[in-house]
Amino acid sequence: MTIEDSLPSTRETNLTNSSLPPVILAAPPGGDVEVDTSPPPPPPPSAEPLQSSPPPSQSQSQQTPNIMIASRDPNSLFSGGGISFLTGNRNVRFSYGYSSFKGKRASMEDFYETRISEVDGQMVAFFGVFDGHGGSRTAEYLKNNLFKNLSSHPDFIKDTKSAIVEAFKQTDADYLNQEKGQQKDAGSTASTAVLLGDRLLVANVGDSRVVACRAGSAVPLSIDHKPDRSDERERIEQAGGFIIWAGTWRVGGVLAVSRAFGDKLLKPYVVAEPEIQEEEIDGVDFIIIASDGLWNVLSNKDAVVIVQDITDAEAASRKLIEEAYAKGSSDNITCVVVRFENP
Repeated sequence: MTIEDSLPSTRETNLTNSSLPPVILAAPPGGDVEVDTSPPPPPPPSAEPLQSSPPPSQSQSQQTPNIMIASRDPNSLFSGGGISFLTGNRNVRFSYGYSSFKGKRASMEDFYETRISEVDGQMVAFFGVFDGHGGSRTAEYLKNNLFKNLSSHPDFIKDTKSAIVEAFKQTDADYLNQEKGQQKDAGSTASTAVLLGDRLLVANVGDSRVVACRAGSAVPLSIDHKPDRSDERERIEQAGGFIIWAGTWRVGGVLAVSRAFGDKLLKPYVVAEPEIQEEEIDGVDFIIIASDGLWNVLSNKDAVVIVQDITDAEAASRKLIEEAYAKGSSDNITCVVVRFENP
């Protein structure tokens, strides 16, 4: 059984205002970070109010999901959410919401995935944010294949961490094999969270990020893979690569992240091997998974404070994007918020 991200509570909100002039910043070649030289942006258009509806019952998770109709406006903010179900031994419920916004970029290279599946008799939830560079095709490939490959791994339940590492590497290899006919290089980061019983496993590749809230405090669940991180620099140099300063630290003078899927011209320096952190969900209030379009302008603490008093996960994800845009984010902005209802 697979329940896609367009579950019954899914809805789309259009944040477009015809009076808002388009602001387009070109991405640096093969880069992942740019400097915003435009004047301060106008306030983001306000979102349409959420329509209140009774909370769905657990049995609703078996119903056929609604299909979200895509907006014709490329500047729309897409948002939605999903129902919760019981997980683990302490009957913890969770709900989630997601939002994605092109922002000032000329094109949309962010993708996200939210998926609830039954694997070997256990309910498992998968959440991911994929931030593409050099085009959107790598991020879209990850959305369509990464969690499918992970959930079908034969050791997923009994040795989840090893299965994550192997599935990430295999997905990268499969994608690179598919890319052989492509002339232009492309890649993507991946920040993911897997909820399996009472365990929360966060796997990260690149500079998207996962942050948790415990008792009001921000707890990082991933560390950005930047070329100037001492251990990353050592790994790259030992593999025969180099990093140089070109507006920011870049692998081979090109890429501003040190781990990513794709980027065939930078192998073996840029790898898709994830760093994994495991947490007990007991005591975790919520987690935020977001692309660097959010983290470039909001600190971990800022993001947690914004979400803390918003009980609706979709509304929280929309608020994060509005705040990031208002603070001048020059990138695509995508985030997923997962809230836990501990007994």
